[in-house]
Amino acid sequence: MTAASLSTAARRLRPLLAVVVAAALLGGCASRAVDVRPAAADPAEFVDWSCDRIDDELDTVQQRAADVAYAVDERAGNNILALGVGMTVFWPALLAMRPDGLEAAELARLKGRFEALRTASVYKRCPQPSVDLPPSVAATLPVAPGDRLSYEDRTAARLPAAPWLLRVKALRRLELEFELEAAPGGVWRQDRAGNVLEAPRGQLHWQRLLHSDLELGQVVAGEMGVVGDPLARARLRGQVVAVGPQSIADRRFEAAVIELFGDAQSGEGVTRLEGAIVVDRDSGVLLRLDLQSANPTFNLQRRLVGIAAAPR
Repeated sequence: MTAASLSTAARRLRPLLAVVVAAALLGGCASRAVDVRPAAADPAEFVDWSCDRIDDELDTVQQRAADVAYAVDERAGNNILALGVGMTVFWPALLAMRPDGLEAAELARLKGRFEALRTASVYKRCPQPSVDLPPSVAATLPVAPGDRLSYEDRTAARLPAAPWLLRVKALRRLELEFELEAAPGGVWRQDRAGNVLEAPRGQLHWQRLLHSDLELGQVVAGEMGVVGDPLARARLRGQVVAVGPQSIADRRFEAAVIELFGDAQSGEGVTRLEGAIVVDRDSGVLLRLDLQSANPTFNLQRRLVGIAAAPR
C-alpha cells in the first residue's frame, strides 16, 4: 500500500475510532482519569502498527509517565507509591500530585498518546499483551532466564570479598525477576530501569532512583534503605556522568554511570553518603555499586564479576 493510500485509509478510520473512544468512555466505570486532561493525539497514527509495536509503545509511555510522576513527587513530597503510580501508571493518581508547568504538559501529552494507543489497540482487536517479554525483545538483552550473575561484595577496600549471587528467573515487559541465592527462595525484583521492587529482608535496596531513559547529564533522586528496617534510610541525588558500552564476562552492556551523594540516617542525626551506581540502560541490571558513609549500613562495594550462562 502506498503512503497516499495509507493516509486516505487513516482519514476514513478517524470517525470510527472516535466512536470507539466514546463507547469505551461510556462503557467503563466512573473514573477520575479524565481529570488529567490529555493533549489530543490521533489514534489513526497507529492503525498501521502491529499489535506488538503498540504494546511496546504503551510500555514506553507508561514508563515515561512514571518517571515524570517521581520527579514531581521528589519536589512536592507526595507519596506517589501510595497513590498507585508505578511502572504501570494509575492515571487518576497523577491528578493528586497537582503537577504544573512542564510536568503538567508532559503528562497531558503522554496521557493523550496512551489513550490513542489504547483506542488503536481496541480497533485492531489486539490480544491482551503477555506479561513476559516477547522473544524478539528478550533476545536483545544481555541476560537470559537461568543465567547466574556473580557479584563480589566488600564493606571496605582491604577486606576479603563475599559472594552475592543472582539467578535470572524471568524477563517481563516491565520488570526482571531474580532469585537471590544468599536467601534461599528469596525474590529480587527490579524494574527495567534498575529500581528494586522487591528484595528479601535485610537487603539493601534503592527505590524511585533510576529513570528508564538515562542520558548523560541527567539528574536523578530517590531513596535507599534496608528491607525490614525503617530506620535505615538514605535520601540520594545523583547525576549521569558517563554512558557507553562495557563488557563483562563476554556480555555487552550499555552502561550508565551515576554519581551519588546524599544523607543517611545515623542514630538521631544524619551522616554524609556518596558513591556511584552503574546499571545497564537496556535491562537495568546492576553492574557496580560503590557507597561510602560513616554509617556502616551504607558502606559497600558490589561489583558484577561473572555470568554463568543457563544450561542449554
